[in-house]
Amino acid sequence: MRISEVIKRKGSKVVTIAPDASVADLLKSLYDNKIGACVVSLDDGSTVAGIVSERDVVIALHERGTGVLEKPVSSIMTPEVQACAIDDELRSLAVRMTEHRVRHMPVLDEDGHLLAIVSIGDVVKNRLDELEEETNQLFHYVQGDRSTV
Repeated sequence: MRISEVIKRKGSKVVTIAPDASVADLLKSLYDNKIGACVVSLDDGSTVAGIVSERDVVIALHERGTGVLEKPVSSIMTPEVQACAIDDELRSLAVRMTEHRVRHMPVLDEDGHLLAIVSIGDVVKNRLDELEEETNQLFHYVQGDRSTV
């Protein structure tokens, strides 16, 4: 399965935040949108400057105290973003997310513009769907019903 199929199923809405927005604004956006990460974008939402997650906020609060809430998002974001392309395979994305220990990965077009975001939850759900379909096909094959294979 390709990332394009995942995006078709889940949609391409991406919540972005400006690098100069406060960490408090970030928390409000994460809460309001029921998400775990925001893409930090410099302009109209298509250029990726970084990514910032709940985990980044927790680490910053622990290390710097509550004063970090008034600091800009750019002070806690991860600027070296792991990204994928829309035609990447889901299995390879799962491996990359595990290797780089990231739970959210922006999907970029060939010009580097933001198209969508995929979470580890999206990867797991779609892999389980794939495995269920493969299991059903094998079951029907073993039972002699080759019309579904």
